[in-house]
Amino acid sequence: MPGHGSPLRKLGFLTIGLFDPEDPAAGHQSTLQIIELGERLGFDSAWLRHRHLQFGISSPIAVMAAASQRTSRIELGTAVTPLGWENPLRLAEDLATVDLLAGGRINPGLSVGEPMHYGTVKHELYPDSADIEDFSYARVDRLARLIAGEKVRDFSGKHGVVEEFSNRVEPHSPGLRERLWYGAASTKSAAWAGANGFNLLSSSVVFVDAGQEPDFGLVQQSQIRAFREAAESAQARGPARVSQGLVVIPTDSASPAQREKYQRYVDERTPRTRAPQGPKGMLYAPDLIGTSDEIAGQLYAHAGFQEVDEVAFALPFSFDHEDYVQILSDIAGKLGPALGWTPSQDGEQPPSGTEAQ
Repeated sequence: MPGHGSPLRKLGFLTIGLFDPEDPAAGHQSTLQIIELGERLGFDSAWLRHRHLQFGISSPIAVMAAASQRTSRIELGTAVTPLGWENPLRLAEDLATVDLLAGGRINPGLSVGEPMHYGTVKHELYPDSADIEDFSYARVDRLARLIAGEKVRDFSGKHGVVEEFSNRVEPHSPGLRERLWYGAASTKSAAWAGANGFNLLSSSVVFVDAGQEPDFGLVQQSQIRAFREAAESAQARGPARVSQGLVVIPTDSASPAQREKYQRYVDERTPRTRAPQGPKGMLYAPDLIGTSDEIAGQLYAHAGFQEVDEVAFALPFSFDHEDYVQILSDIAGKLGPALGWTPSQDGEQPPSGTEAQ
């Protein structure tokens, strides 16, 4: 686990891919440019949030396919794809196709549950089966089995002169099943993910169990430990991976105007972090803002961070392209090294400010 004597092994970032509805192409191009920059700066991974009927990435598979042709090394993931919107068989085909195009660099992050605001969209999403759709863990288990290449049907072989059929999802991408992640915010989900052969994405939101102290770091730490215990007991795979995804905003090379803008963003979001929210006890992590040395000190003291050796720091939702360039450049050039991370050998020396555009 990271500490002052153990280096951070993998460093990634997460973006929502925000766009202007009047010019959505520009926002998608900006996201692709940010991923290209991430590879040049030596980041290990770039992750895409998944948003439906909003002004963020609705089709991360398409964006990953495009990014795979502009990059050669950086891993590409989703954090997360809500399976309530997806047909597992069709999704398995798409993920395998993009993984092959990317040379085995895709890391699908998944979650289950009823789609957000389901009552407003179920008549279009599932017009004939809205009230009987299964949004349980079984849905993600089915996707995992299909990606693993398990049999879909008995029928296979040639039919007619030229048609030939398979009894499993095609194309098949070996190794993709081992790169499936589950986005868990509760102890129950974390333990399920570990017991069922998934890696764990732990983000900036957790659910506080009854009797738990509402301390974000301690709650996240307990969930990660529950995941590892379940994964070890299952003994179904090699060492399970865990990635933490907090919002960090280093200001080392930020302009005065950027620092002021960033601080306003954090100040607006801070009140929701002071106590669990809603009937489920949702607890948000405070955003970390300051110099890279200041943020590194906060991370080393963070109980959740102490449990991981890889991270995917989340970029703030509503910033501009030049802000993301500055933040990524400072993360790669200053914060990452302060945490003991070493950029990929083919990464370039991170420039200061916005010179990396």
